[in-house]
Amino acid sequence: MTTAYRPMTTSRRDLTALFSPRSVAVVGASDDQSKYGNWIARHALRGDRPVHLVNRARTTVLGRPAAPSVTAIGEPVDLAVIAVPAAGFEAAVDDALAAGAKAIVGISAGLGESGVDGQLRERALAERVRDAGACLLGPNCLGVLDHSAGLDLASNDFPAGSVALLSQSGNIAIELAALVADHGLGFSRFASLGNQADVGIADLIDACVDHDETEAIAIYCEDFRDGRRFAEAALRAHHAGKPVVLLAVGRGAAAARGARSHTGAMVSPGVVVDAACAAAGMELVSTPTEMTHLLQGLLRTRPPRGRRAAVFADGGGQASVASDCLDAAGWRVDEFSPVLSAAVAAELPPTAAVSNPVDVAGGGEQDISCFSRVTDRLLGSDEIDAVLLTGFFGGYVGYSAELGAGELLTAHDIAALHRDRDTTLVVQTMSWQSQAADALRAEGVPVYRDVADAVWVLDRLAARAQRPPRTVPALPAQAEPITSTGYWQARRLLADAGLPFVSAAEAATHDELRAAASELRYPLVLKALGDEHKSDRGGVLLGLRDDAELDAAWHDLQARLSPPTCSVEEQTDLADAVELIVGVRSDPRFGPVVLVGIGGVHTELLADTRCALGPVDAASARELLLSLRGSRLLAGFRGRPPVDVDGAAAAVARLSEFAAAHPEIAEIECNPVAVTPHRALCLDARIVLT
Repeated sequence: MTTAYRPMTTSRRDLTALFSPRSVAVVGASDDQSKYGNWIARHALRGDRPVHLVNRARTTVLGRPAAPSVTAIGEPVDLAVIAVPAAGFEAAVDDALAAGAKAIVGISAGLGESGVDGQLRERALAERVRDAGACLLGPNCLGVLDHSAGLDLASNDFPAGSVALLSQSGNIAIELAALVADHGLGFSRFASLGNQADVGIADLIDACVDHDETEAIAIYCEDFRDGRRFAEAALRAHHAGKPVVLLAVGRGAAAARGARSHTGAMVSPGVVVDAACAAAGMELVSTPTEMTHLLQGLLRTRPPRGRRAAVFADGGGQASVASDCLDAAGWRVDEFSPVLSAAVAAELPPTAAVSNPVDVAGGGEQDISCFSRVTDRLLGSDEIDAVLLTGFFGGYVGYSAELGAGELLTAHDIAALHRDRDTTLVVQTMSWQSQAADALRAEGVPVYRDVADAVWVLDRLAARAQRPPRTVPALPAQAEPITSTGYWQARRLLADAGLPFVSAAEAATHDELRAAASELRYPLVLKALGDEHKSDRGGVLLGLRDDAELDAAWHDLQARLSPPTCSVEEQTDLADAVELIVGVRSDPRFGPVVLVGIGGVHTELLADTRCALGPVDAASARELLLSLRGSRLLAGFRGRPPVDVDGAAAAVARLSEFAAAHPEIAEIECNPVAVTPHRALCLDARIVLT
């Protein structure tokens, strides 16, 4: 059964005590080096704030006095980290609240993961925490840290930097820590989400947006809880100039298997996350490695103005490979103008290739500073949007100490040029862990080991720069709930909402059929109702030209399908029409998600669809329609006239508004919507309640 989306009403939380407490208590502190209580206590003691160790069975831990409880400490404690067995977790939380703690980090596992009873207990505990004016991170989490505040309450080491890491997986966080360290990045903050019994992902994003030392936010999330609020927080980060990179799992189509409409089947969890990312300006990645690569690009260079690239290499093979990668990604590696080629040639040996790609042809060994001079020419050219430096740079130190010293100076010069120019610069080098590469990274130039990764990042940055302004749509007030549906009920409801339908009538008997036909114009269509797949089963008969053909069609449907009722409708001239599918599915986390696509009987075969968080206005609906692969059909193709895209967009907007006002609707769909040169008409309708 599909669960209707219900937005939470939680306002923004004050998490000061979580990230910058005046004092800390570690409950479950231990001398046992195999326990979380040991790891976190040792990390906590590195800082300069008061740290109190709590162990109910020992009077000393790690050579320091230990109290039997937080209340026994005898002085205020802002934050309590609880690392005790699940059986003692609730009592430890209550003790910390009694001592006045304003933030609790629950390392303990085994409560909300233990089944329905554990989840209910966890929810009740979270309510007690909130009622006490405190916040709870976790439980079942890896800890929290804030390098800017000197707070380290995590079980593992995380390098310092400017990225806030919010992760629901401890192992993913640890892997990311190693990956970003390889590339000279680090974390301003780290918060392990755990079960999100109280503090959720949206709360943490909000706190990081307001954190001056955070420049980007990296998220690994398995459960978004209130997806709308999550998207709104991410959009706030986007507007604050703090890009959000999301690694999400569970994006396959398994959750859509029970869908009862084309829309339901096509709006998989992955499609919903894609739509949320588009609305909030988030960057979606598939692996921790992709996340690290993209964070480098977002933090160390600027989005390119367009897709014109210059390839600068110190080897012909690598120049060719880079050029092919760019070409495959849709970039232009155009031949330079004579003026630019001459400027590049003036900095290189006569044997160098200077028309794009550039190959220094041994010039590096002769004069390593040629790299900075050519980079200067390329970054300063209005013919180029991005420069890809590829090859061996960083490895020249292996030839001689003198050449290595010059290489390092050249790296500093290249970084300075990059800071002062508007052109994008990305470096790929086989010597990615050299002194020169480290200098480039430290001074704001992204450096990659693999050219495919460098091109992938360039392409993501270009796509980000070309996206229109983002918004997370507000949900309208809820309308009177729908309690029953069927083809005719759906048709009437949607017609009342302003969606255009052809003239039609419902008939349960032959006499009703003939009476309805007398009010309609031939040719007619006869549809057998009560069958979800009537088209596939021959339940839609077209082109009925007179009473005799209508009668024959009626008797045929009765003999083959025995439908409870039929719909008789005027047939639209589809000679110049484009058939669309328009639908909305309610996601339990993100609410209504709008789908548009090339429709009709080939909907699944073509799979040409686009989705967005709903509701959408007519302008956004038009943008969705024109982003379809088959959008050329809408503008007129091979001599056919253009169709009424504005009429189609208005229908999409009205359907999305109707669905958003009815959270009891699980799926709603009009397929096909026939868009002719003069109007858009809904030819079918379906509503599925939760």
